[in-house]
Amino acid sequence: MRLEMELLTTYYLRTTHYLPGMLLEMELGITGGEEDGVNNEDVNPEDLYTKPEEVYEVYKAFTAVEGSRFTIAAAFGNVHGVYAPGNVKLDPEILGNSQIYIADKIGAPKGSKPVSFVFHGGSGSDINDIKKAITYGVIKMNIDTDTQWAYWKGMKEFEAKYHDYLQTQIGNPEGPDKPNKKYYDPREALRAGESETVARLEQCFGDLNCVNVCGLNPAAEPANVLGPRRGGLPS
Repeated sequence: MRLEMELLTTYYLRTTHYLPGMLLEMELGITGGEEDGVNNEDVNPEDLYTKPEEVYEVYKAFTAVEGSRFTIAAAFGNVHGVYAPGNVKLDPEILGNSQIYIADKIGAPKGSKPVSFVFHGGSGSDINDIKKAITYGVIKMNIDTDTQWAYWKGMKEFEAKYHDYLQTQIGNPEGPDKPNKKYYDPREALRAGESETVARLEQCFGDLNCVNVCGLNPAAEPANVLGPRRGGLPS
């Protein structure tokens, strides 16, 4: 690990020279499951859990870089994908113990959180684990699998709802000569997927305590999309 850290720190130094203020996310350990053709379903379970000493090595190396800004995605049992209850054993205490360990090493006040953590493989995670991880310094959570499913779910339910209008260009339950253009318009199914994704993201914002925290008013409904006002189908 030390050789890898030396190489990475050298790369980080060169990068920050040309891109000052760049934020680097460092992944430690292995995220289980399968994603983008990388299959870690059969890895040694011990590799799914990062040790506080390993987190400190990254913290020490990167804080030595002038003007460094970084987050650490420490593995605490994280898995890509969604699995049946009981198959994923998250241990957010690893993050809390890492904060205590590093704070002690650098002489920071008790209870401080010197590390900004990233939660990989957040899809399907228990809300209690999410909330606990946030208290230990998680500032970002990835939910790729859940957003993929949300998009597909929206399209799937659109097809189920309008199935009889999607079989031919002309002819549906309202009559044999009724056109179906507004139903098979690809933008309609895509809009259904987007709407479901928005709903999942709004749930995530709530889970991560990110609602109404920036002093901004609630976002206005977009007006430049195909919807009932423009002759489109209702969501």
